[in-house]
Amino acid sequence: MQSIPVDTARLGVLRCAIAPEAKITNSETQEVKRDRDGNPVWTVAVTVRQDGRRISVIEIAVSGQPKGIEEGQIVKVTGLTAFMWSMGDRHGVSFRADAITPVHGGPAAHAKGGDA
Repeated sequence: MQSIPVDTARLGVLRCAIAPEAKITNSETQEVKRDRDGNPVWTVAVTVRQDGRRISVIEIAVSGQPKGIEEGQIVKVTGLTAFMWSMGDRHGVSFRADAITPVHGGPAAHAKGGDA
């Protein structure tokens, strides 16, 4: 699997589309995926919009539950890496980050009447 570091500064505004959810490895047992250190893995769907381009949604995995992130909120993604993968006829890109944190005082906070 090839890993590619991603420069998040070039991605434009990153906004939470779906709040953090535990990543499930087995739908029957609802077992939560764990990283190499045994920490639970969570996913956050994030919209990416560069100037003048369409919005894309990427699902980012992160170790441990991200705190204080709500849908619609602008977020900061630290240490984002893309992984190219393939299994038989299937292939794609997955994303992993060191951390996903809320950006306080951004447009989402003002839209809700907050002054975070």
